Amino acid sequence: MIRVGKAFKSASIAGVAALVLSGCASQASSSDVSSSGGAAVSAADQRGDTLTWGWSLPSTWDPVTSAIGNDVHALTLVYEGVTEVNAKGEAQPGLAQSWTYAKDGRSVTFHLRPGLTFSDGTKLDAAAVKASLERGKTAKDSTIAPQLATVESITADSTTDVTLHLTQVDYQIPLLLSGKTGQIVSQAASKDATKLATQPVGAGPFILKSYVPGSQATLVKNPKFWNADKILVTNFILKPTPDPSVAVAGLQSGQFNVADFTASQVSGVKAAGFPVETTDVLPVRVIDVNNTVKPFDNPKVIQAISTAIDRQALVKTANFGYGQPVWQPFPKGYVAHNPELDNLYPHSVTKAKQLLAEAGYPNGINIQLALGKADDPVGELIQQQLNAAGIQTTLTVQTPGANNYITRRYPFALDQFNARQSPVQALQVLFGPQGLMNLGKTTPAALPAAVAKASGYALTDPAYPAAIQAATKIAVTNMPNVFLFTVTRFTAHSPKVHGLQHWVDIQRFEGVWVEK
Repeated sequence: MIRVGKAFKSASIAGVAALVLSGCASQASSSDVSSSGGAAVSAADQRGDTLTWGWSLPSTWDPVTSAIGNDVHALTLVYEGVTEVNAKGEAQPGLAQSWTYAKDGRSVTFHLRPGLTFSDGTKLDAAAVKASLERGKTAKDSTIAPQLATVESITADSTTDVTLHLTQVDYQIPLLLSGKTGQIVSQAASKDATKLATQPVGAGPFILKSYVPGSQATLVKNPKFWNADKILVTNFILKPTPDPSVAVAGLQSGQFNVADFTASQVSGVKAAGFPVETTDVLPVRVIDVNNTVKPFDNPKVIQAISTAIDRQALVKTANFGYGQPVWQPFPKGYVAHNPELDNLYPHSVTKAKQLLAEAGYPNGINIQLALGKADDPVGELIQQQLNAAGIQTTLTVQTPGANNYITRRYPFALDQFNARQSPVQALQVLFGPQGLMNLGKTTPAALPAAVAKASGYALTDPAYPAAIQAATKIAVTNMPNVFLFTVTRFTAHSPKVHGLQHWVDIQRFEGVWVEK
C-alpha cells in the first residue's frame, strides 16, 4: 500500500497558511504538480484525451445553495474560487493573483488576474466577483450566507480590484474564499437559480457539457481557465464511486481511470493488483445531535452516549483499522486541534450508565440512530455499544433525498463532517446558530467572541493556534455533536494515469494526464 497522507501534520495547514498580507505569487509553483508527470507531459502525442473519475456527483451545481460539504470536489471542476488551497490546505492565488489587507485588518482587497472570463463568454471582473459574493450573502436559500457574516459590504474599486469591508478583523477570508463560499458564478446564469442547479457557468478548469443526475457528468476543458496550460486532458467524466461489486472491474476495463473507495473495498482492489493510495484528510465521522429534542437536551445524556462509544473499536472493526479516534472536529496536527480534548470521554460502560442515572434515566433510554444507508457498519457497531450501556438504539435509514440539515427530521444522525477550508468556517458550520450541521440551532454564549478573537490573528501569528484551539474547546465542551474518528481517503488509478496529487482537502487535477 502506498501511503501519501500526513501532509497536514507537518504543515499544520491553516496555521502556516501562505497568507501573505501584501501579495502572493502570481501562479502555482512547479512543486504543486506531482513529479510523476515530469518530462513526460511535454510529449503531447503520448497523452490520451479523456479522464474518468469515480467520485460522487454533486447535490446541485450551484455553490450558493449546496448543502453538502462533499459537493465542493465536483464544483471545483467547473468553478474557480477567488483563491485556491494547495495540496497542504494553504491559501494561494486563484482568480485573484494576490491580496492586500488594510493595516487595521478591517478590509481586504483581492487583485484579480486581468482578462478573466466565464465559460459563457461574459467578463469576470471585480464587478462580477462583487455580484457573486453578494448573492452568496443575500440569497434567500443561500447556505453560505452565515460564513460571510463578517463581510459588511463589497466594492469593485477597479476592473481588477475588489474589496471586502469587514465588521471585524478577519484574517480567515483568503482561506474562506478558496471553497464553495468563494466560487464565482456568472451573474447572467445566476438569474435563473433553478437552471443553475444543473447547468453551471463558472471559470474553472472544465465546462459541463452534459449531465444525467445520479449517472454521469461529462465535461470538457475550459480554454479560458487562467491555468489552462496545466489542464492536460480534453474531456473529463465524473461518475459516482463504483460499488464493491464493480469497483475492480471498472478499473480493469478502463471505465474508471481514477476512483475513490471506502475502507471495505480496499482489500478487493489491492487483490486485483491495483495499488491503493491512502491520504489522511480533514473530514471526520460524527453523530449530529439536536439538543432541543429530548432526551438529547440533557448534557449528561450526551456525555453518556459519548462515553458508551468505543471509538478505537469503531476504527478497528467497522473501519478496517483506518483512522484515529477523535472527540473534536479536527484531526491531530491541524492548527485548530486542541490536545486537551483528546480522550475527552474515555470509553466506559459503567461510567455511561452512571451518567444516565445522574441525568434521571436510571433504567436507560430508547433512542433512534438515523443512517445514510442501511449497511453502514459504523452504525451497526454503535448500536451494539450503546445497547450495552442501557441506551437502547434502533437503526433507521433516512428517507432518500431528504436533507436532514434542512428538514431536521432526525435528531440523532450518523454523519460525516467534510471539513471546510477555514477552521473558523468549520466551527460556524458545526456550532454556529445558522450552521447546517447544528440541528438544534443553539450556540455557546462564549463562542462568538472566541471565534472573533481567533479571526483577528494573521494565520502566521504565533498567538493564532492557541486562540483557535480555545474556540474549539468552548464549542466541543458545550455542544452535543459526538465526534468519532478521522477519515482516510482511498484512491486507486490505472497505471496509465500520471501526475495525480493527493490533497488533504479539495481534489484538483492540474498536471494530471492519461497515456493513450
